[in-house]
Amino acid sequence: MARKLLPIGIQTFSNLREEDAYYVDKTRLILSLVQSGSRYFLSRPRRFGKSLLLSTLKELFEGNEPLFEGLYIHGAWDWSRRYPVVRLDFSLGGFEKPEQLDSDVQAQLRRIEVDWEIVPQDELPALRFQHLIQELHRRTGERVVVLVDEYDKPILDALEVPEVARANRDFLRGLYSTIKATDEDVRFAVSGHYEPWLRGRTQCGG
Repeated sequence: MARKLLPIGIQTFSNLREEDAYYVDKTRLILSLVQSGSRYFLSRPRRFGKSLLLSTLKELFEGNEPLFEGLYIHGAWDWSRRYPVVRLDFSLGGFEKPEQLDSDVQAQLRRIEVDWEIVPQDELPALRFQHLIQELHRRTGERVVVLVDEYDKPILDALEVPEVARANRDFLRGLYSTIKATDEDVRFAVSGHYEPWLRGRTQCGG
């Protein structure tokens, strides 16, 4: 029997499953998470599987059934329903300078709009985000799933530049309030971040 790959450094659920890497089936817990609530905030140290969890949720809600064959959730999920997913990821950007956050968010929203052939109705990021969520709900008939990775990294990156950190905080506050404002259009929302005080103190995985 060929040995499975150890999923070292793999943070994408589809890659993990397609490469037949080892995977500890956590889908019973994921199903409980989805059935028990609709809004979650995850605070975990780096290398504890947060990004992989968000990737798994994305594939689940988008209905990519083959990836879940053999896992607990496969027989317990309604695969006939596919939800539109909006995933924002701040893990790669640098946000120490003014306007970097605005440019990053605009670019992420633009990619999703292009994928769905949606024409933005406003240049303000929060209103653009709101229109995107509402339009996805209208087009698909399914409420939207919103996943945000490293939600507060734009603030942490700018801690040594207080005026930028404050501006980024206010920007994100307005952006994230959109999820509350579009409550009737949102099926499920998760935001996650890592605890900065653990940076450099843990070697367990993210």
